[in-house]
Amino acid sequence: MLLGLACALVIIILDQLSKYYIMEHVLNEYGAISFTSFFNLVRAWNTGVSFSMFNDGGQTGVILLSLMSLTIVCFLIYWLYKEKEKIIQISLGFIIGGAIGNVIDRVSRGAVFDFLDFHIGDHHWPAFNVADSFICIGATIIIIHGLFFAHKKEEEKK
Repeated sequence: MLLGLACALVIIILDQLSKYYIMEHVLNEYGAISFTSFFNLVRAWNTGVSFSMFNDGGQTGVILLSLMSLTIVCFLIYWLYKEKEKIIQISLGFIIGGAIGNVIDRVSRGAVFDFLDFHIGDHHWPAFNVADSFICIGATIIIIHGLFFAHKKEEEKK
């Protein structure tokens, strides 16, 4: 369990430091900075959830989404407490840390600060941040593990 919680803490710190640095020192005078033909740093505020869904709930939405996120985090911490596999503990830590990082934004700023903008031509993916990245990485690892490796562990136990 401590491994997952340590990962969560590292993700929270990385997320908050990256948001602060990009907001205050990189984009402080700019709305966007183009780095390559497919990547920009942007200033984007998301009051909703992934990919800006439910983005117009106002202050009530911020409170409800924060409470929902914290409820999910509680479930994930319980799972982490029960989990024996280190890779799943790490993955749960990634998701927990990312979720808490975004809740910190919602509570302190009223919206989540997103700044990573990938695109092909005029087609942009929704902007995201370090917390979002680790939530996706953690979820992907859990899914891959469940699809390809979990049944092998069950066979070994027999």
